[in-house]
Amino acid sequence: MTGQAASLRARAELLAAPLPPLLARADQLAGIVTMGEHGRRRAGMGADFWQYRPLQQGDSARDVDWRRSARGDTRFVRQHEWQVAQTVMMWVDRAASMRFASADALPSKDVRARLLALATAILLDRGGERVGLLGDGPAPRRGRAQVTRIAQALEHDEPGDYGLPAAAGMVAHGQAVMLSDFMGDFAPLQEALTAAADKGVRGVLVQVLDPAEEAFPFRGRTRFQSIGGSLSHETLKADALRPRYLERLRERKAALDGLARLTGWQYLCHHTDDSAVSALSWLWRAVDGGGTR
Repeated sequence: MTGQAASLRARAELLAAPLPPLLARADQLAGIVTMGEHGRRRAGMGADFWQYRPLQQGDSARDVDWRRSARGDTRFVRQHEWQVAQTVMMWVDRAASMRFASADALPSKDVRARLLALATAILLDRGGERVGLLGDGPAPRRGRAQVTRIAQALEHDEPGDYGLPAAAGMVAHGQAVMLSDFMGDFAPLQEALTAAADKGVRGVLVQVLDPAEEAFPFRGRTRFQSIGGSLSHETLKADALRPRYLERLRERKAALDGLARLTGWQYLCHHTDDSAVSALSWLWRAVDGGGTR
């Protein structure tokens, strides 16, 4: 079998493989969000007409559309759409802490994070953008097969209680999206976003939390143990820990927001009992606007 034939067969098998259930849900979620013409409806060097605008100081006479201008006293310039595809790299925390859910009726944090990431990847692909995973995930590409590759990569959990943000693979002047509870060591995240800023990368931090992590509803004798089992603490008065815990959570959220602002990123705290549609709409607007700032 020739190399080209083998490549075609591999691509066909990938497309024919059963889609992960989460990908089907992401498809439905993406379908709810109004997409618009992401990445294209901006003035720039392109072949397709976008709009006319009045002649401004600094414009060249050769830019004037004389046929349109002949209809009145104002001279108009013909603008074209910007058609350079963006590259958006994603990191989704798949460590043990993300597998927490305080109630059976709630999705775990990792399920919600993967759902939002996949739905965003689908919207990006429909908009003609390249998308990939940071770290050792699929390199940025376009096409439905790429979305399937990302879905398959996100099926695998990672070791450790808390995920370490991946910076490898960030594309200069591109965009990035990171989804995590961001409950682990803060230093690696600072390093990743500083490295991103040095490359001119804009991005979005989405902190995914369970409502119990926000409210800390525990009382009396309680044993706290990390999902991975590496940390454990038992107390007779859990409610006495609540003020200190809530203060540390406020500090972490403020630190995330401050880091995002400092590096030109955006920050959202999303709870798993909130609407996934609302979170995706916000995330989509944040990514859509990132290429125009």
